[in-house]
Amino acid sequence: MEWLGPEEWKAVALSLKVSFWATLFSLPLGVFVAFALARWTFPGKHILNGLVHLPLILPPVVTGYLLLLTFGTRGPVGGVLAEYGIVFAFRWSGAALAAAIMAFPLMVRAIRLSIEAVDPKLEQASSTLGASPMWVFATVTLPMALPGIIAGAILAFAKAMGEFGATITFVSNIPGQTRTIPSAIYAFLQAPGGEASAMKLVIVSVVVAMGALLLSEVIGRRVAARVGGR
Repeated sequence: MEWLGPEEWKAVALSLKVSFWATLFSLPLGVFVAFALARWTFPGKHILNGLVHLPLILPPVVTGYLLLLTFGTRGPVGGVLAEYGIVFAFRWSGAALAAAIMAFPLMVRAIRLSIEAVDPKLEQASSTLGASPMWVFATVTLPMALPGIIAGAILAFAKAMGEFGATITFVSNIPGQTRTIPSAIYAFLQAPGGEASAMKLVIVSVVVAMGALLLSEVIGRRVAARVGGR
């Protein structure tokens, strides 16, 4: 417990908080979008797929600036929300929003691959027995795709833990408020004698990232084994 100092623990705790809420609130939308891309045919499907993956291509700072323009207190969405006391800019909730958007492509891709691995004939068989589309999804598709959904959530959580560019642009680097692990590492490296604290947080980041990748790999193998009937 004494390995990390108070400021370092604050950064770790805030990163865990931000990543948890970013993953929790984006997961339902991620499942819906992944299912739509995997199973539906509709006009603009390729545009939706492009928008989902756009944060992977754009510089994170650009994403953060667009968030600031949209969800800032003077933005078209942020201005309306501010009237009801909901503010994202320069708040931890804004860090969660930025992290969710940056992690969303990884989540959707993992879930989409898992849904595509489900045999459509099983869904069709359930439909022929009179089950509604929602019931088919809840009783057939969702249980079989669950390992992929969990893997997507884990990857999104790990990505949210490491998000920096969009976060610092949208919510700045306020100690105790928006200073997550990457922001804290950056701040420590700018201060004389902060290398040791930065290295500790780097180690935490590496452990979390490797743990998430290994866990998602294990779950991915379970998906492959299930699809292969082994």
